[in-house]
Amino acid sequence: MLDNFSLIRNVGKFDSVNAGANLDLNKLAIIYAENGRGKTTLATILRSLGDKEPLPVIERTRLGGQGEPHIVIANNSGDIAMFQDGAWNDSDINILVFDDNFVANNIYSGIDVDSEHRQKLHELIIGEEGVALNSSLQQLVSRIEKHNVIIRIKGMRVTAAMRCGLSVEVFCALKNIEGIDGLLKETERTLAAARKSEAIAQKNPLMSLYLPDFDVQALNTLFAKSLSDIETATADQVGVHIVSLGTGGESWVAAGMKVVSEHDLSDCPFCKQDLSGSEIIKHYQSIFSQEYLALKEDISTCTLGLGADHRAELMTAFERNIRKLSEDRQFWAEFIDIPEINLDTALVSRLWRSCLEVIKALLDAKKESPLEAISLNQEALDLISQYRAVRNTVHGLSSSLAAVNEKIKIVKESAAGSNVTMLEADLHRLNAVKSRYSDAVSALCDDYLAEVSLKKVTEDERDQARTDLDEYREQVFPQYQEAINRYLVKFVAGYRLENVSSVNNRGGSSCNYSVLIENISVPLKSNQPGQPSFKTTLSSGDRNALALAFFFASIDLNTNKSNMVVVIDDPMTSLDDHRSLTTIQQIKELVSTVEQVIVLSHSKPFLCNLWSVAKSLPLSAIKISRSGSSSTLSDWDINQDSITEHDRNYLLVSDFIDNGHGADERFIAVALRPILESYVRVTCPKFFPPGSLLGRFLETCRESENTANQILEPEVRTELRALLDFANNFHHDTNPAWQTENINEQELFDHARRTIIFASI
Repeated sequence: MLDNFSLIRNVGKFDSVNAGANLDLNKLAIIYAENGRGKTTLATILRSLGDKEPLPVIERTRLGGQGEPHIVIANNSGDIAMFQDGAWNDSDINILVFDDNFVANNIYSGIDVDSEHRQKLHELIIGEEGVALNSSLQQLVSRIEKHNVIIRIKGMRVTAAMRCGLSVEVFCALKNIEGIDGLLKETERTLAAARKSEAIAQKNPLMSLYLPDFDVQALNTLFAKSLSDIETATADQVGVHIVSLGTGGESWVAAGMKVVSEHDLSDCPFCKQDLSGSEIIKHYQSIFSQEYLALKEDISTCTLGLGADHRAELMTAFERNIRKLSEDRQFWAEFIDIPEINLDTALVSRLWRSCLEVIKALLDAKKESPLEAISLNQEALDLISQYRAVRNTVHGLSSSLAAVNEKIKIVKESAAGSNVTMLEADLHRLNAVKSRYSDAVSALCDDYLAEVSLKKVTEDERDQARTDLDEYREQVFPQYQEAINRYLVKFVAGYRLENVSSVNNRGGSSCNYSVLIENISVPLKSNQPGQPSFKTTLSSGDRNALALAFFFASIDLNTNKSNMVVVIDDPMTSLDDHRSLTTIQQIKELVSTVEQVIVLSHSKPFLCNLWSVAKSLPLSAIKISRSGSSSTLSDWDINQDSITEHDRNYLLVSDFIDNGHGADERFIAVALRPILESYVRVTCPKFFPPGSLLGRFLETCRESENTANQILEPEVRTELRALLDFANNFHHDTNPAWQTENINEQELFDHARRTIIFASI
């Protein structure tokens, strides 16, 4: 509870006020001020203290004052609330202020209710516990926004080029694929084949390669052949003779022996000598027999076969095929794996020709000397070995290419039925996966996903906080609606609230409600021109009554209200008389439920009535009064200001009756008629409304005598008439010379006594 305003310096109208240190603030503290004296400033100071918000005080820095605002407020716990150097200290005081600021912030501004009012009203309804829940929720929402900012920044680091056109979320969520490189290559080839399906359909498989071999064993066998049944001496003798004949001698002899044999000649076809006795002829016949001829035939056959198997066009075709294969390989290599064709065709041709030339020379030599046994020399064998090595390479390549043809068959079948669009999509996704899991990009994505994961955790916390808040609001809002309507009944308001509920939106939580007038629901905002709404259906008094209802209801539902200092600044603005009385009654009831109530007003009658109603409570009264060009705090004798004109007249006449001396007799005489008028106005309000004259009233009473509508008893009317006749002598309306009318003290005493007696009936 606040004890006193120890110091108010350089704030509003207050220059340097410490008089308040001697003015105690009680359980119910009443503060009066004329307009412009500093009442609103004092309410603002208390609101600033409760909110721990220095700006309202700073904004009211005294114009022309010396120094910054300085405020000291003592409380009963021994703590000091101090505003200095632009801020409040750490004092913990729970203050709730009802003033124009409360209404403008929480309920309405002018005649409109906007989104800010509904957000503030939401906080007012849910109270400290709900505000704490809502604050936790908003903090989590704010954290999510920060996560979103960080996610956007980290997402921007994963560039569009890295993402292959995918969104950051989709790209970073891609799963890795084992063997991505192989699958990517296969898909690229499949897509390429699909795009060239027509060319693939028309393209032939790869041709095979062939190089003829040289049968070394067969050649050596042929070269080693001779005539096995000829005696060695005979063979030697013929051999010596043939050698003596010179080059081609053997062929010449062989040809001659053929002629002799075919024509069965007995003499030499050249010299006509008899052959029967020739010893050499017998040897010739033994050697150049059918077997000899067969050998010659074998040599010829081998020579022809070699020429056929190794004809020149075969090598030309081989070189042409190699070129064709290279071209075909380049075509098919786009779709499948194909061995490289790295053959040195010049080497192959050279070795082939060298082998062919050596073997042909040996065959020619054998043909000339069939009986002479020869063999492939080492040079020939080396050439053939080299040739066979390149031949094996060619045949190995051909076998590999034959296996590739199986793949080509599959490519042809696949390309014929492929969907290019789907394959392009597959390739695009595979490229994205490869990019996603590259070292540089993977680190960026992992960083992005880590932040997304943190956001998910925060979102789960937010959802739980929202659930907790919603469950709390489901309990509080119906209670609040009931409490508000209960106060609206007390204020005799012609409307009620319905559908008081919370609304979640991006800007935070807010409150929504409708005004129910004659069972017709009126919204806060009209959606169409001319439609009834809050601003068009509630009068100024109704709106102020609603604000008070919200204020009192929020206190009722506050779990910490027993420690609350409630400040009420001019609550009766635009209120009817009956609502002012209700407000006074509610303030009186409020005092017993909160720690302290401070009421400020510029209306003396309102404060005096409050003082009168709350006489049984611990009370204090302070007045904000003028002190030169500034304002100060002083004790307020509210009892004196509570005395009405009737009270003064009554006391003046009563004192004259009791004491007689010391009073101006003319003042006593003048006071008699107002006493009578006040009495009749209270006892007969129906027949004597404000502005009526007692003479006419008495005439009406006389006319109603002895009827069902009789107003006064005849003797009462007679007494009132007598008293009025005396009093009229001292009233300006009935006696222009009232100020000089002669006064008899005994007569005055008698009429004064009778008037007091009459007004006491």
